[in-house]
Amino acid sequence: MDVRAWLVSLGLGEYADAFGSHDIDEKVLPSLTADDLTALGITSIGHRRKLLSGIAALAEDQIRPTTARRPPPPSESRAERRQLTVMFVDLVGSTALATRLDPEDLREIIGAYHRCVADTVAHFGGFVAKYMGDGVLVYFGYPQAHENAAEQAVRAGLALVNAVRLLPEPEPLRVRIGIGTGQVVVGDLITAGEGQERGVVGETPNLAARLQALAEPDAVVIGPQTRQLVGDLFEYRDLGAVEVKGFPEPIHPYQVFRESAVESRYEALHGTTPTPLVGREEEVDLLQRHWHRAKSGEGRVVLLSGEPGIGKSRLTVTLQERIQNEPHTRLRYFCSPHHQDSALHPTIAQLERAAGLERDDPPEMKLDKLAALLEPASPEDVALVAELLSLPTEGRFPPLQLTPQRKKERTFDALLRQLEDLTRQGPVLMLFEDVHWIDPSSRELLDLVVERVPRLPVLLLLTFRPEFQPPWTGQAHVTVLVLNRLDRREGAALVQRVVAPESCRATLSRRSSSARMGCHCSSRN
Repeated sequence: MDVRAWLVSLGLGEYADAFGSHDIDEKVLPSLTADDLTALGITSIGHRRKLLSGIAALAEDQIRPTTARRPPPPSESRAERRQLTVMFVDLVGSTALATRLDPEDLREIIGAYHRCVADTVAHFGGFVAKYMGDGVLVYFGYPQAHENAAEQAVRAGLALVNAVRLLPEPEPLRVRIGIGTGQVVVGDLITAGEGQERGVVGETPNLAARLQALAEPDAVVIGPQTRQLVGDLFEYRDLGAVEVKGFPEPIHPYQVFRESAVESRYEALHGTTPTPLVGREEEVDLLQRHWHRAKSGEGRVVLLSGEPGIGKSRLTVTLQERIQNEPHTRLRYFCSPHHQDSALHPTIAQLERAAGLERDDPPEMKLDKLAALLEPASPEDVALVAELLSLPTEGRFPPLQLTPQRKKERTFDALLRQLEDLTRQGPVLMLFEDVHWIDPSSRELLDLVVERVPRLPVLLLLTFRPEFQPPWTGQAHVTVLVLNRLDRREGAALVQRVVAPESCRATLSRRSSSARMGCHCSSRN
């Protein structure tokens, strides 16, 4: 290896003569320390840091198999156009750290930070494309595309802010994070070793870097297209139109605070105004027939299966619209891919919504709201449900001296009694969506609900994707409904109905006038 050329590649060619006069060749180079560099007359901390990082990369590169360092043959590389969500992470105050710390200590801190970023984003499906000192470039939706890449990127950003802040370092570390989404061309694998990355052509990586520069410490800032894709799944602060270097028009970024308390993923991602219903009248009629049987006391269970995006949630919305003027109680439960390890998460979320619990409510107020919701439940039932919601009950209810298994059984009994109390007031529509993401405890509770439904005026509607195998088929009160794809005529009609209103709105906008008509209804959750 040519040491002079290596120094030039680092932008430090001025030290080539010093290295040569001290006989530092490719064999000696990997063993140099910070003290050696100081002895060579390299007084700049920044330059010593660059050299130590470069030496470390060389050492790691040497222990890799030769095949791992060899770029793929040109015939194997393919460029492709795709939508990508890009995250740019920057460590706050790294320059100040470099002036206060020994280079080797700084290297340890940067290494821990890099490992934290890699582990956190990997949990959310991110791909670390490149480490750039205290900056990290991450792709979501690459190398494998995902329907929720933008959402995963935002969740990773929020998790990363907390994870870096909790690193056990002498000084608390903080990050700024920018996230952008857009069309790019992912090209050939370039360079090798630590510097390898897929060449990405497009403005999205630059947008992510600019958004990171706008972010405050411990903040996540996203671009307008990312905001559009994640809908109302999170709580935001609108940063307004911002002039950004390199972009001809102002961009409209948003700062993300936390996950929202949104009730339905479908409504969060698609808005409260549903798309037109096309080609599903037979399915709607079937659901309405089952609802009428349930109202008469013959409880029914409908298992609604279909591919992602085929219209399962839209069908449940239509059923709710059709029966909105009939007296009934509606209970909505939503399974989540992010809470599959959280016991009874759909039930907990439903109870919190129904009781009107707010984040800032004091514990005593939350207990009052919960007791009012569960009335006329016994004090023991309220205590069991309060513990399920992690609400302190000391001084309000007697302590529960139960084994964990017995406590779970008694909690299930309390929840089933609550359902029966509701049916005495009128029929109940229970919606349990995205059951393919259900947690094991919720699955146990659902088994008991399905078993009890035939004796109650309840329609239980469960939606799931085809990969989920429901265990409740074959029972007399259970119906399986599989949603197939629309035919060409119905598909064309759906596109026309979606596009036509947009064209009308565009025309009205050009004429500087607009008109909107709509209505909404609500029912108890």
